[in-house]
Amino acid sequence: MLNRIERAMENMARVMAIIGGTVLTVLVILICVSVLGRGLNTLGHAEFMAEGLGKALIGTGVGPITGDFELVEAGVAFAIFSFLPVAQLYSSHATVDIFTSFLSVKANKFIQAFWEVIFAILMIVITWRLYEGTMNKLDYGETTFMLQFPIWWAYAASLFASAIAAITAIYTAFARIAETLTKRHILPYSEGASH
Repeated sequence: MLNRIERAMENMARVMAIIGGTVLTVLVILICVSVLGRGLNTLGHAEFMAEGLGKALIGTGVGPITGDFELVEAGVAFAIFSFLPVAQLYSSHATVDIFTSFLSVKANKFIQAFWEVIFAILMIVITWRLYEGTMNKLDYGETTFMLQFPIWWAYAASLFASAIAAITAIYTAFARIAETLTKRHILPYSEGASH
């Protein structure tokens, strides 16, 4: 039973990371195309450009992508929440162990379990507030300035990813507590980005 839950959590975390990575890749491409378009548009308006060549360049419709910053704002929030489950599952968050490196293994396991519980509580609160924000944006029908897409779409996407992160955080909190009490290894240990 435990292996199935562990496998399901790992699969869910990996799928979210893949989706988040895909969204982030699309956003990077979007930014590059938008910056290139903005640069070419500026070049077309430059005084040193031959009049016909500048007008021809501008006539192609080259320019920044409309609403690029709105898409990036919505997509990056979703991507961040999408990466949290895999980082949580593998203890890949950055840690500073200046003081804890001198403590015993048992004390470090207790501290790790404590912070897993705190993180789970924080993810639950963040998910709850994202839910409230989504409902608020849905009720008021707010839209973005340039693209006029409903803001609640971005909130709902982040809410979904945050809910997955909260589920993963709750699972890891219980698993770390169980590891501390039973001295069994349930979750994969990772050093993370220790500093």
